[in-house]
Amino acid sequence: MRIAQAAPLHESIPPMLYGGTERVVSWLTEELVRRGHEVTLFASADSRTAAKLVPVTEQAQRLNPAERIDGLASQQLLIGMLQQQRTEFDVIHSHLDYLPFAALQEVAHRVVTTLHGRLDLDGLRPLYKFHSAYPLVSVSDAQRAHLPDANWIATVHHGLPLEQYEPGPGCGDYFVFLGRISPEKRPDVAIEVARKAGVRLVIAAKVDPVDQVYFEQVVEPLLKGPSVEFIGEVDEEGKAELLRDARGLLFPILWPEPFGLAMIEAMAFGTPVITRRCGSTPEIVAHGQVGYICDTDEELVSAIKKVEALDRADCRRWVEERFSVSRMAAEYEQIYAALLAA
Repeated sequence: MRIAQAAPLHESIPPMLYGGTERVVSWLTEELVRRGHEVTLFASADSRTAAKLVPVTEQAQRLNPAERIDGLASQQLLIGMLQQQRTEFDVIHSHLDYLPFAALQEVAHRVVTTLHGRLDLDGLRPLYKFHSAYPLVSVSDAQRAHLPDANWIATVHHGLPLEQYEPGPGCGDYFVFLGRISPEKRPDVAIEVARKAGVRLVIAAKVDPVDQVYFEQVVEPLLKGPSVEFIGEVDEEGKAELLRDARGLLFPILWPEPFGLAMIEAMAFGTPVITRRCGSTPEIVAHGQVGYICDTDEELVSAIKKVEALDRADCRRWVEERFSVSRMAAEYEQIYAALLAA
């Protein structure tokens, strides 16, 4: 098939540092190429891919040193390029949420949109109802709760290129908080429960400008105490080193998590996950087998103390059986074929 992948321009494909959506787009694109498809990737020019790359901007937006960037203008350029080349593809796979809808109505029936983010925001429900011609894919069943009448055609869980995830022994003396500093991710709670459990915590996370005040006022004061180390944003090598040796991943979210890529990455390295029962977590983590799903912060403390009872080999097997990139690509192939047949 001739497949277009339309990626966000906030990060390169794959991202240099943080970037869950962009990382998934990269894995899917490379696997589709490996499976013999003719794939065209619309992304920033600093992206790296075996597909045909159509560069939209010279550099991804977040790490661009330029002082003034109009991200919306860049997205509109990408959408214009898609609209101009729409007849060249059998299927267009968009990872841009609703942004291309007005421009691609003529081919809406063969534009599949994977929604990667939160959907509990005002205004989304009437918008997706209005654009019901566009088939939508959720990344978890839980993600659909806030858009029950949208045109959902499938749920496809993310999948990893497992050869890039070598399991580790978990011999470090620490737990990890990984990803993004924000109120809904609750790094402050991760610090508190780690201290109550008497364990060391390493925080490897980025701080976006929108969350800078929260970091300075809530999180940073907590870093002055013992047993907590903030190391900032890490690259792939640094993340792998951290997770291989971590005793567990602390994921104490309190929001409708669409998926939670850090959870399956941790388990691929053999590292159990301790999380809250929010959004997708019951779909991703088998309670008592590869981690613990807690209903209260007090339960998080208890889970930390009993994490050694979990078998790291079970964590790895869980991901191999359910969250491989080959499984993800095969499910998308079925979706593409169904759209073409219809």
